[in-house]
Amino acid sequence: MTATIEARGVGVRFLFDHERRVVTPTLARLRRRGSETWGLQGLDLSVQPGDGIALVGRSGSGKTTFLRTLAGVLVPDEGELDLQGRVGSLLSVDAGLMGVLTGRENALLRSALAGIPRPQARAGLEAIKERTSLGSYFERPVSSYSQGMRARLGFVVAERADPQILLLDEVHEALDHDFRRIVADRAHAILEAGGIVVAAGHDHDLLERICGRAVWLERGAVRADGAFEEVRSAYLDAA
Repeated sequence: MTATIEARGVGVRFLFDHERRVVTPTLARLRRRGSETWGLQGLDLSVQPGDGIALVGRSGSGKTTFLRTLAGVLVPDEGELDLQGRVGSLLSVDAGLMGVLTGRENALLRSALAGIPRPQARAGLEAIKERTSLGSYFERPVSSYSQGMRARLGFVVAERADPQILLLDEVHEALDHDFRRIVADRAHAILEAGGIVVAAGHDHDLLERICGRAVWLERGAVRADGAFEEVRSAYLDAA
């Protein structure tokens, strides 16, 4: 399957009750009404096989919301979003990790949630342990892990699903130098195979090593889209 992403007029709305708590549409009707805001609005973007996309923009510009929408965590309230290809994502250091479980137990659980058959997931546990370089910590509760160790485990489990579309949200910035190289190498392999990588963060040097194209988001919409250095320069000049 060829990996593609097509977003046409995508909008994602967040509803709040009177205590500023995020609520679902159903809860918004049951609780005292508060306010609403659009995390994305009128977002148009076309991503083709082999595209490495860096999302840049201020905090609150819609980068994380867009990645979560691509991952299926959020559903657009308006517009159309069409993804073709298997998606692997690491959208936060702790995403999907349970602190009371060991690294091994979390790896098995995350593999199952990714749709990997149980026998295949069990057979791959030692490879995950070796890939993460966690050593004896692989048998310890994740609550004892550093941020970097959690990011290592989450990334390795995500890549076991052999994604054609890889989504990364700042978590790669929590990694040490050696593992950043592993992430970059994996991203390049996906791109060379005709896949897609979409990454967000504020470490532009790191993003540039992965992505040749940048998309500047502002107020939930695309302000600029083009070669990485051109878009980054325009964004920094306007900051």
